[in-house]
Amino acid sequence: MKNLRRRVLKSLAAALSAPLFAWAQGPAAAPSSTPVPPGGAPIRVALIESLSGPFANTGEAVFRNLHWAMERVNARGGVKLPASQGGARPLALERFDSKGQNEEALSVLRSAIDSGVQYVAQGNSSSTASVLIDAINKHNEREPARRVVFLNYSAVEPTLTNERCSFWHFRFDAHADMRMTALMSVLKDDRDVGSVYLIAQDYSFGQAVLREARRQLGTQRPDVRIAGEELHPIGRVKDFAPYASKIVASGAQAVLTPNWGNDLTLLVKAAREAGFEGKFYTFYGNALGAPAALGDAGVGRVIAVADWLPNWPTPQSEAFYQSFRARFPKPSEDYVHMRMQLLVETLAQSIEKAGTTDPVRVALQMENASVTLAGQTGTMRAADHQFQQSLAVGLMERQGAPGVKFDVEGSGYGFRVIRTIPAAQAELPHACKMNRPS
Repeated sequence: MKNLRRRVLKSLAAALSAPLFAWAQGPAAAPSSTPVPPGGAPIRVALIESLSGPFANTGEAVFRNLHWAMERVNARGGVKLPASQGGARPLALERFDSKGQNEEALSVLRSAIDSGVQYVAQGNSSSTASVLIDAINKHNEREPARRVVFLNYSAVEPTLTNERCSFWHFRFDAHADMRMTALMSVLKDDRDVGSVYLIAQDYSFGQAVLREARRQLGTQRPDVRIAGEELHPIGRVKDFAPYASKIVASGAQAVLTPNWGNDLTLLVKAAREAGFEGKFYTFYGNALGAPAALGDAGVGRVIAVADWLPNWPTPQSEAFYQSFRARFPKPSEDYVHMRMQLLVETLAQSIEKAGTTDPVRVALQMENASVTLAGQTGTMRAADHQFQQSLAVGLMERQGAPGVKFDVEGSGYGFRVIRTIPAAQAELPHACKMNRPS
């Protein structure tokens, strides 16, 4: 059985990684069955993200994910369109640095649109996503001949697909209330936790998470005391020691935080140095330096929710992750998200089904898309353009512990999947009343 399993994993890894090598070799070196690399004009996608400043590492991580996903599409022959639309065409990702500022994001959005881009991708700030959605809505109304579709992979403030939903906006991450519900499915059974400290970045996303945390704790764990609640400036705190001191002084047995990027890494590092021995219930504690910052202090204590985790217990998932690490072998590059891969697959599929790159016709296909990769499936809900997918909750453990074959960023620590939430269970009602183009 072990030999059979080894052969299956080897063949799956080859199937996932081989197209990348075929694309690198070119058609002359590939066998006749290998798809011919696309030769039509590129289908351009503008990535608007922090590529400099305190959150540059998050922007670069997104770039690697989307770029790798596009390499996979291009390796199998690109996006296949009729000859009248240019035939097989490659996807191309173009970088636009928002520098972590909404004003800069709006400026580079205008530059991207003026250059002819029809698809925009962003996600690492709900505040930025909000202003981009508003700007794209106004632009598409004013200039219907130059419409743009917005692809959101991480901005999870719930109203973006509820009260403020837009036909032009598609969200591929579970929104904050969905993530909170998944986390709470674990916390409600954790009888070791009798008090929780809530801390978040002070903007729309962080505020929304703390509101939902209070609500769900009140309904599912009314016995849990909220020991403290804190909102702090985003990306500007260099020393979290004062916050960590408050957490320790509060007597909280757990911290619940949606912090991301350096704001999370610095928070958990300060908490460790302050002697906090409780648990961390996080949205993003499984990446970008947080496990290494906690070290042994995080083993059995850090819980993270995600759309997918590297130790997801299936052969397809293992082969997928190994192919990513083969493509990006540096420990600092170890940041892969299934939802970003599914986003690119959805875009390619929708353009092919529409038979054109026209944003309206592609959007109409995208809102009914269903895609599968490495055993993971996601479906776009047409009513609000909220992607529906399974979620996982993981617990930080040492690499090599049962269920932890892979670590995070060479830290020696990984996340064991302790709960999976099927898409049908993760789905929540919506309040979207969408205006569709006539």
